[in-house]
Amino acid sequence: MPCPPAEWYAVQTRPRHEKRVAEELKLRSVEQFLPVHNCRHRWKNGVVAELELPLFPGYLFAKVALGDRIRLLQLPGVVGFAVTSAHPTSLPEEEIRGLRDLSTLCNVAPHPFLNAGDRVRLVAGPLSGMEGILLRRKTELRVVLSLDIIMRSISVEVSEFDIEPVSSRKRQVSWE
Repeated sequence: MPCPPAEWYAVQTRPRHEKRVAEELKLRSVEQFLPVHNCRHRWKNGVVAELELPLFPGYLFAKVALGDRIRLLQLPGVVGFAVTSAHPTSLPEEEIRGLRDLSTLCNVAPHPFLNAGDRVRLVAGPLSGMEGILLRRKTELRVVLSLDIIMRSISVEVSEFDIEPVSSRKRQVSWE
């Protein structure tokens, strides 16, 4: 009987264990993806440092076969899989590819998950075809892209010429 192909899953980790779990997966030759963003942090004592933090705190992505999911759950720092029902839900390869492109091509930052707002579609640039929620911050426009399966979002700066409104009915974000 042939082995089922490996699929991508969102893996939930203990708080601040994302990098440790990603390293452990790498050591075990498991394909993984931990999207990160750079930020500047100032501590109370005045020290300022550039940090590389997970884009989706508490989550990373791993490509595993159905039979290997149990072994992944036994790794230190792993809490479980993101689920939409009683079973872990795999993510399409295109979504992971889109997230990889997004995190390398654009200035992304984490954003609180939103359930409602004005939906827009990006019509130009490297994110063309993606849909999200439009935000206005002082002089810049940002689009919030949500990954529903893990209830996490990121915001990306866009030009007003690169977006168009989407009908008011609720749609899932496309990572194509």
